Amino acid sequence: MSNRLTKIYTRSGDRGSTGIGGGVRVEKDDPRIEAIGSVDELNSSVGLVLAEELSEESRSILTEIQHDLFDVGVGVYRPEPLIDVARRVAWLEETLDRLNEALGPLEEFILPGGCRAAAACHLARTVCRRAERRVAALKRAGHSDNDAGKYLNRLSDLLFVLARHLNREAGTPDVLWRPAR
Repeated sequence: MSNRLTKIYTRSGDRGSTGIGGGVRVEKDDPRIEAIGSVDELNSSVGLVLAEELSEESRSILTEIQHDLFDVGVGVYRPEPLIDVARRVAWLEETLDRLNEALGPLEEFILPGGCRAAAACHLARTVCRRAERRVAALKRAGHSDNDAGKYLNRLSDLLFVLARHLNREAGTPDVLWRPAR
């Protein structure tokens, strides 16, 4: 990486704009910044899951996701993504299928919860859905034409299954929804 931060504050954003690379400055509430910020928040949410006690398998999956999300965040406003989205979506699907196979069929809706790691994973899933909506809006507005939304869509599915997987690993049952109690 050619640019290293030697000073964390620059004061260049004090008037409500921020740089997105290539000398381009945009307002801090620009849809590109909203999308990048949502992906960044998602990455932090995944970091929260990683702060819990996890199996090496779960830790490895989540660490891969964090690296992908950094690339996705940068790629949100670039015409060409930093990652091969199709390849990474295939990896998400393979991981999802492998984890889901051991869980058995889901016969009821579940509520976010269970063990702390699973609850944090459910939170990451909801943040992922918001990031996906922000990226979709960005694409619809013509600010992006890459497939970051595909990655985020599949990631939210994986985070749901991973939350169930984490509950299973902890010996904690999923919290089943009881409609019209």
